[in-house]
Amino acid sequence: MENRIAFARVAPISPKLEISHAPVWKRLGKWGGFAMLGLIYFPLLWLILLSISRNPLGGIPGDFSLEHYRALFANSEWHMPMLASLVIGVIVGLICAVAATIIGRALPALNSPGKVLFLFVIPLFVPGMSMGAALLIFTRAVLGLKLGFWSVALGHFVWAFPFALLIILVVTTRFDHRLVEAGRDLGASNWRVFWDIEFPILMPGIVSSALFGFLMSFNEVMRSIFLRGTTETMPVWSWVQAAAQQSQVPIIFSLASIVLLITLPLLCAAFWLLFVKLDKS
Repeated sequence: MENRIAFARVAPISPKLEISHAPVWKRLGKWGGFAMLGLIYFPLLWLILLSISRNPLGGIPGDFSLEHYRALFANSEWHMPMLASLVIGVIVGLICAVAATIIGRALPALNSPGKVLFLFVIPLFVPGMSMGAALLIFTRAVLGLKLGFWSVALGHFVWAFPFALLIILVVTTRFDHRLVEAGRDLGASNWRVFWDIEFPILMPGIVSSALFGFLMSFNEVMRSIFLRGTTETMPVWSWVQAAAQQSQVPIIFSLASIVLLITLPLLCAAFWLLFVKLDKS
């Protein structure tokens, strides 16, 4: 009897039992994944359908019409906020790409790159309200900067840079540094090594970091509220209109749908460059 108990304690799980349970967990994971994708993308599709409905505030698509899009394009109040968001987004994206490339190339060579990286990514976990208030004090009291265009750009850069740096690090961790050493052994200068060897390999990450920097800036609200001064970005304008004037909500749905149809392809392009193009190179 004791031998049977000892055998039961040490006997491995039957392979047949593992095989019988594996399809159950596989199906749960499969349908759970589909459910999460639906939870993510169904509201976006619903927003687009409501934007072409006569009564979007009812919450049910139907009686489709483009009247809210016509009202949107007849209203010029959102033009300047949209232009400000585009310009700030482009500036932030370019600066993020340059800064992340410079720092991302040097970070892996440090003695403790993980600890230094942790310091850079901390702003990702700081609440936007806290960071916005801190940047407000910093720009006014320390830098003496007037609130407006450049204060908003600074706040957006602080928010977007950690994302850009992480993207560059994804590329640099796959980088074969023996290529750089070979170029230097052949007598190439540091600039030629970077331009001829590193830059083509880093290009997908550089473009992706610029796109992410642009998108993070373009959609930022909380930090912009603290730093905008008299400058109004498109997300802040949409938030104010939706909160103050219920009659403007249908127009906001149309504007949000247009922004969605513009930003999603940019985001897909960034992921394609980072994960598909990079894997093929």
